Amino acid sequence: MDFEKVVKAKKRPITTLFMLSSVDGKISTGASDTLDVDTDYPKLAGVKEGLHQYYEIEQTTDLWSLNSGRVQAKLGVNKKAMPEKTPVSFVIIDNKHLKEGGIRYFCSLAKEFVLVTTNDGHPAYSVKEKNLNIIYQEKLNLKAMLEVLSEQYQCERITIQSGGTLNGMFLRNKLFDYVDIVIAPVLVGGRNTATLIDGESITRQEELEKLGVLSLEKCEVLENSYIRLVYRIINYN
Repeated sequence: MDFEKVVKAKKRPITTLFMLSSVDGKISTGASDTLDVDTDYPKLAGVKEGLHQYYEIEQTTDLWSLNSGRVQAKLGVNKKAMPEKTPVSFVIIDNKHLKEGGIRYFCSLAKEFVLVTTNDGHPAYSVKEKNLNIIYQEKLNLKAMLEVLSEQYQCERITIQSGGTLNGMFLRNKLFDYVDIVIAPVLVGGRNTATLIDGESITRQEELEKLGVLSLEKCEVLENSYIRLVYRIINYN
């Protein structure tokens, strides 16, 4: 489609934000690293019954996946046993949360593992694996990172599943193309609980162009009161 040709002309991958959200837009169950939807939703009657649909849809997303080191450390990858190899390539943005065990975990899991960091002393530098690649930046530059992924690693499409702050950086830098959200039937609440998009708020009308205006591509009613919404961002390209 013409939209995707425009994106590819920018020499970067087509990006999709894919997340599991509560009805009120929360991507965690609270404001503590001990709270997480992956561990907490399976405990909630009325929520756990349909949760499998999110993970099933996740298996159909792009063969490149971008996450943050903080989120992955929260999920325990630094201490997990080594997984079997998958056809998915992973990009992790991290400065301090992934330890050597977490680096080796992703080397074992990924077809290609690309670590993006501003820390020239990151533990990844001590790991020698054929599929480990490091993109070092003095200051995090998401646009430049995507261009490198496209030009050097032939990444054409990438699914983004990072935390609210990093998602906010993608939004403000006009780097989202699609938004694919699975909504769980739950209200979480909490001013300090992470949402789909966090980070800095705009403060002036002149900044309204930084908002992401969406066009609905799909609205799917799933089982057990779950909903899937797929949008294309229309004011960035």
